[in-house]
Amino acid sequence: MHHADFEDGITEQVKEYTEREAVMRAADRYFYLQAVRGKVNHRVTMADGRDMVMLASYSYLGLMGHPRIEAAAKAAIDDYGTGAGGVRLLTGTTDLHERMEARIARFVGRDDACVYTSGYLTNLAIITALTGPGDLVIMDKLDHASIVDGCMLSGARWRTYRHNSMEHLESVLKRAQGKYKTMLVIADSVFSMDGDMVDLPALAEVTHAYGARLMIDEAHSIGALGATGHGIEEHFDMSDAIDLKMGTLSKAVPSVGGYLAGDHELINYMRHASRPFIFSAGLAPAQCASAMAALDVIEEEPWRVERLQKVQIDYARGLMELGFDTMETDTAIVPVRVCDEARTMDLTRGLFDRGIFVCPIVHPAVPRGTERLRTCLMATHTEEDLRQVFSAFEESGKELGLI
Repeated sequence: MHHADFEDGITEQVKEYTEREAVMRAADRYFYLQAVRGKVNHRVTMADGRDMVMLASYSYLGLMGHPRIEAAAKAAIDDYGTGAGGVRLLTGTTDLHERMEARIARFVGRDDACVYTSGYLTNLAIITALTGPGDLVIMDKLDHASIVDGCMLSGARWRTYRHNSMEHLESVLKRAQGKYKTMLVIADSVFSMDGDMVDLPALAEVTHAYGARLMIDEAHSIGALGATGHGIEEHFDMSDAIDLKMGTLSKAVPSVGGYLAGDHELINYMRHASRPFIFSAGLAPAQCASAMAALDVIEEEPWRVERLQKVQIDYARGLMELGFDTMETDTAIVPVRVCDEARTMDLTRGLFDRGIFVCPIVHPAVPRGTERLRTCLMATHTEEDLRQVFSAFEESGKELGLI
């Protein structure tokens, strides 16, 4: 391809997107990059000063602004400064990083943990470091985009199985027997667009029966699932079912970053072989300290997990009673299926105008005909918040003929 042809292709992509966004804005249907002021909790102040109920945040336990977590972050800046100053393998490791990784390992019940600068990079790191040509990665059809991207970058062969279908997974594993050096099965713990959770007992049984290794992305389950928020294994009363435990520090934990937890030899290898670890600067000290403090708070304030799980049940039941389709969710992510892009955007507008911050999910994030709102609950949502939300949904839904 000539340089001019390449530029023309890029220009065309930009032009097409710019035109689509212009149409959305003209119809008052653009809801992305909404600026807020201050700390995001169950209520949020928009940049224009409006007070709204936050129904789109991943901060499931409402820990943003927790005084103990903020104090830890401020103390870390005083002691360590504002940045790591280099990549972890060379100059960017402090004792704070080491203590953070040990704390994560204890929290998730593994020997050791390796931390990366984002959840997205963590999935890329794991898949590209542990698989390559001659290996097979098998993914749930609804796995996160970072898992798909990791597979494409790894050079390994990859396949998908129908969502949560152990029969289909088993058929893929059967056909693959003896053809690959390594087989790695990957699934989300909680699927971020549908809000349902992985069938971990069945998945672990099938995966290990065929000699494959199991990786679970716990981005949306740490802090939110299990009686005390310790995740998908606690929810199913299991231990050591997962070979590679991946999670993030940017959702229920109000920091940033991602981690892989496992046995010490595996983690030591990842520190020396995974490119996102080798070539990315270490987490800033405040991020390390806030993540550690948050894990302490989760364990010492169990009422947050209990409250979150009550709120999500009450909320989903309330929407269903109004006549909305919340799909098969049993987690803090509650989709509201509309199945039409324009009507999804119009429902979002109706809710925004009534003081509810929600996110529309449309193609290509989900298949056409399955468009929805993705709403997320927090432990700090109050009864008053839910009353306002139900009133807004009822008025907007009736206005649009959805209920």
